[in-house]
This record gives sequence, structure tokens and C-alpha cells, in this order.
Amino acid sequence: MRKINELFYSLQGEGFHTGTPAVFIRFSGCNLKCDFCDTRHESGTLMTDEELLERVSAFPCRMVILTGGEPGLWIDDDLVEKLHALGKYVAIETNGTCVLPEAIDWVTCSPKQEGKLNVKRIDEVKVVYTGAGQDVESYLALPALHYFLQPCSCSNTEEVIAYIKAHPQWRLSLQTHKLIHIP
Repeated sequence: MRKINELFYSLQGEGFHTGTPAVFIRFSGCNLKCDFCDTRHESGTLMTDEELLERVSAFPCRMVILTGGEPGLWIDDDLVEKLHALGKYVAIETNGTCVLPEAIDWVTCSPKQEGKLNVKRIDEVKVVYTGAGQDVESYLALPALHYFLQPCSCSNTEEVIAYIKAHPQWRLSLQTHKLIHIP
């Protein structure tokens, strides 16, 4: 059984895959408690893999995004294999503190200052920029293909743009789902 906060079909609103149709499996619970997090960790429904796979199969897209909370607390090789057997491309959005199944197709790591990284591969680093004084430059040392800075709940976009213009190693990630009001 896996504790699911919500499961829905939408477009990816952030990072490298922005605009891609995807089934989002949002897991409940996290080993970190960030004050800017947009997930209610106390709610959730226990679901079997069969229930999850049936719900995922109902949608026509190929991409499945495991998110949270921290999905690394709930997933394993078996779930990833089952999603692959459905022909799904499996992406994860993680804080990077959990060891992940190696067969995941795309790893988005959103590291936090208080979390020790335990991921072996990162395709995309996505840092929520909370403001001046936050050490984001150290994240450029992570071995990733892409580096994104994201405004905190769309509240400090101008500050993030100015930062990226001064530090062009970063790219801007906007929460377009919030800007255009889709789930």
C-alpha cells in the first residue's frame, strides 16, 4: 500500500518538461518540512499498486510524474517496473534525500539546505528561490543536465529574473499551472 495525497491528469507546469501532459501521483508525507511547500502532508488515501495502475491507465499520456511530499519514501523498483510495463515514462520530483530506483527515466531534484543528498543521478536541479541570502550557487556543483531557479509561489519573480540575469548558468522555471489556473 502507498499513501497517495492525490492523483490527477494535467500538464507539467514547471521545469524542463513544462507543457507536457502527465499523470501526477502526489504522495503524502515528507521527511523535510519546508515552510513554502504546497502539499498538505497529513491527508492521503492508501492505495494498492493495482489501484494506482488502473487509475494511471485511464489517461492517454505517456508521462507519469511521481511527486509529493517526498515520493522517495513510498516508491520502489517494483512500482517503476509496473509503470514501465504500461508503457509509461516515469519522472520523479524529489528533495534528493532518499535512494531512488535506478530505472526512473527522469530525476528532478529540488534540494533543500537541511537535507543530505542520496540520489545517484540528477537530470534537472530545480531550486525554489526564497530570496537574497539563500545559497543557490552551491547547487551548480551537482552533476545535472539542467539548472532551474523557480520563484516561491510566483511571489518573487522579478527578483529571480534579476538573479538569473546576473548568474546565467540558471534558467527560469515558472509555475505555469498556477499562472494559467490549471490543476
